[in-house]
This record gives sequence, structure tokens and C-alpha cells, in this order.
Amino acid sequence: MSNIVQDDESILVRVRDLVKTYTSGTETLHILQGIGFDIKRGSSVAVTGESGSGKSTLLNILGGLDRCDSGSVFVGGAEIRGLTESALSSYRSHRVGFIFQFHYLLKDFTALENVMLPAYIAGMKKKDALEKARLLLEDVKLDDRIHHYPSQLSGGERQRVAVARSLVNDPDLVLADEPTGNLDAQNSAMVAELLYAGAGKWGKTLMVVTHDIGVAERAEVRYTLVGGILRFGPQTGVLK
Repeated sequence: MSNIVQDDESILVRVRDLVKTYTSGTETLHILQGIGFDIKRGSSVAVTGESGSGKSTLLNILGGLDRCDSGSVFVGGAEIRGLTESALSSYRSHRVGFIFQFHYLLKDFTALENVMLPAYIAGMKKKDALEKARLLLEDVKLDDRIHHYPSQLSGGERQRVAVARSLVNDPDLVLADEPTGNLDAQNSAMVAELLYAGAGKWGKTLMVVTHDIGVAERAEVRYTLVGGILRFGPQTGVLK
């Protein structure tokens, strides 16, 4: 298979026949069983499913944090499956923005510094990185908290800093793994609103995996991961 596909520029992510298994002792766990889907540029996608269904594994493969056993993953027309570790590192730094359930902010840096640091490390001039960070923190309604340290911020505020940080390197794809999992209902709603609004304002493609139906319902497209198979549409019943 060619390493580049250019048949439809409206598609940012193209996944085909994706398989991932884990071996534990004598047991083989079939996490992803030949799934395939496309994600259009600028769209938002949510994936729900029970704990252990493979949602995070799928996100990690798309983000270059894990490798599949077989299948293909094209992002922006380029196949990422066969990239070297060095190329994957560059891909993660420049093409993908991550938001996790835990914010992973650096405790000795202010909100502004936490947001600007990835851009500065990636080669942006410090002045430009600081200005971009300020703009993004304004977008998540934290312009009055930019000089506060993580210990001085609430859980919801820390996660909003993480949302801003995910956008600072102008990624093509933003991947959010249970971004509201540690928040109460009010903060969950605020973080979700700012996440979707920020991705929309900056023209980013967003994929969210979540147990929170309210977060999933904001997405333009919804899938459910069940038994290693990705099904179109929401899951009925209560997610555990």
C-alpha cells in the first residue's frame, strides 16, 4: 500500500482494517477487530463504550502513542503506522493535540507557561508562543488566571488550561481521552463547551472518547465501540 493517499482532501483521518490485540499469559485479548472509519476535516467525533472496550487504545493509535498489529491509519494523507520513533515524535508534537483525563500540567509553571511551553519546544519564538498561549487562555475564559500555578487553580480550570495547551501547536487533530472524567457536572459541561468551541474556532478536527453522554452528544458524529467493533451511532443503555 502506498504511504500517501490523496483521493479525498476533505478526509483528515482514514482508518482501515485496524487490529490490536494484547497477550496476558496464555490469554489473547482482541481489543480492536478490524475497524474502519473516516473523519472529515474540521468535524467533531465522539466514541463511547464501556470501560475496557478499547476507546483509549484507539485514540492512542491515532495519536502515535501506540501501534496497531495490522491495518492502516492515514492522517492528512500520510500513513503513520510505519513511522520511525523519531518521526512519530515529530507527528505527536506538530500534528496532534492531546487532552487526557488528568491534566498533566507542570506544577512549577504558570498556566501561561504550561500552554506556551510545547510551542516553544517545537521551535516557535518565545514571544510568539506567549502571545498564542494568551489568546488560547482567553478562549477558555482564563485570561485573569494566566499567572496562577496549577495548585492555585480548580480542577475545571486546570483542565481548561489543558484544552488551551492542546491547541497551541496548531495541530490538525485534537484527541481528547475522557477530558471531563474527573470533573463534576457543572465543570464537565463548561470544559466540553470550551473544547468543542475552541476546536471549531481554530478549525481543528476533534475526536473525543468519553463515558459522558452529555459530552458525546455535542459531537457531529457518534460511534460506539462494542466487542472490538466500531458501530455508528450512540449506545443505548447506561455506560459503566
